[in-house]
Amino acid sequence: MKILQIVLGVTITALAGYSLITGTADRGPYLLLLMSGLVILIGINEYQKRKPAAFTLFLSAGFTIFVAVYIL
Repeated sequence: MKILQIVLGVTITALAGYSLITGTADRGPYLLLLMSGLVILIGINEYQKRKPAAFTLFLSAGFTIFVAVYIL
């Protein structure tokens, strides 16, 4: 699970950096989808630790998925 978080984080950083360097914003929805996947993974880890922040993470990931699909 931790390896998947690291891979998603590096992928998001690389894609965001590439978008900044090239000056295009057409990868925004894909970045949002990847980011919501990362937030879901963090939420699962928090839920396993029985922390109350997990519910907020799941809500924010759901909203981010909604926005990403809406702009696609």
